[in-house]
Amino acid sequence: MSRIEKTVFVSYRRTNASWALNVFQDLTQHGYDAFIDFQGIASGGFERVILENIRARAHFLVLLTPSALEHCGDPKDWLRREIETAMESRRNVVPVMLDGFDFEAPSNASRLTGQLLALKDYNALRVYAEYFAAAMDRLREKFLNVPLDAVLHPASASARQAAEAQQAAASAAPAVGQEELTAQTWFEKGFNAADLDEKIRCYAEAIRLKPDYAEAYNNRGIARADRGDLNGELKDYAEAIRLKPDYAEAYNNRGGARAAKGDHDGAVKDFAESIRLKPDYANAYYNRGVARTAKGDHEGAVKDYAEAIRLKPDFAEAYGNRGIARRGKGDLYGALKDYAKAIRLKPDFAEAYNNRGLARAAKGDFEGALKDYAEAIRLKPDFAEAYGNRGNARTAKGDPASAKAAIADYQKYLDLGGGIRNGNQAEAEQFIRDLKNKL
Repeated sequence: MSRIEKTVFVSYRRTNASWALNVFQDLTQHGYDAFIDFQGIASGGFERVILENIRARAHFLVLLTPSALEHCGDPKDWLRREIETAMESRRNVVPVMLDGFDFEAPSNASRLTGQLLALKDYNALRVYAEYFAAAMDRLREKFLNVPLDAVLHPASASARQAAEAQQAAASAAPAVGQEELTAQTWFEKGFNAADLDEKIRCYAEAIRLKPDYAEAYNNRGIARADRGDLNGELKDYAEAIRLKPDYAEAYNNRGGARAAKGDHDGAVKDFAESIRLKPDYANAYYNRGVARTAKGDHEGAVKDYAEAIRLKPDFAEAYGNRGIARRGKGDLYGALKDYAKAIRLKPDFAEAYNNRGLARAAKGDFEGALKDYAEAIRLKPDFAEAYGNRGNARTAKGDPASAKAAIADYQKYLDLGGGIRNGNQAEAEQFIRDLKNKL
């Protein structure tokens, strides 16, 4: 009979660190050689150390909570890469499903793509907080008590040293208390909740139980943003950053909140810090581009969108916004190319059709502009700005039939609230009166 290996790699999302530490400490106390990236490995050797240690261990545990797969749609996501490496290396993969996780939840199903789709076919262990000890007994006695015939790949000396340093730090850490585990349970409830007030309540409870829970502050900030509480979200992001100064996502989120308040200088600073902490953060480059466009820095915005596109080549919104920045610079040809690319990547991108219409109108191509506005309206029937822009293009054509159609477009623009929202209600009403007088 093949020998039973007692070597384990524990894979987890940082928001679930307490659960991961609890699992690690239990395994270590029962004689297992377990690996956990507890303190964080220096970026230079991170990839090598992680991948070598996956291949060097017989068993691979991946801790799954409702939020765990949140970023797994990104091929570069590290949790995804760890799982894929374990599958490719034919490790004994054990999905550890913590309270609230469901493979069939729509949010999870949409992220289980490619090789990751097979994850739900593995024999999984369900763990409930109140029965943690019993679940760990079952893990050791059933799930890890199996022979592994695949050849293990010994890790290099440096990878072993890094693993030992992480093991020592994790072993020396205080035992995880019940309150901390309960805080993570509340965090996951908040992540899973559909109602914004319920989300905020759950995150608040997680923070009460674990006052240094930076991720809970960040997520409560997101929920407050969705509820329109700008001041509340700013306070939450600030606290998340105070607790975790290298929290790139919190800087990015605070930048968005500052931009929403009109503080574009502060937003640019936050996005820049987010990028410094996480140089491959495509969304932060994109968001800084938006803030720079709002400041009138079209040149800087074009550079930011270009970097976002380099990092994420199918980023339709970045192409669309680079088109806006290029049009702001007077580069109508470049803008048209970007809008066309955005539309190819995202055929239902109503805003890109509307903006391409503006660029075509600026070049005097009113027929092309009208076609784009019509498609924008077909895709988004309540798109007030597209009606207003089509009214402008029809007015520019100058013939009576176009003028009559323009009146209907301007009226629809007003009916949909475009005039109030954009502060040009009186101007649009005057356009209608002038056109009627001409007719």
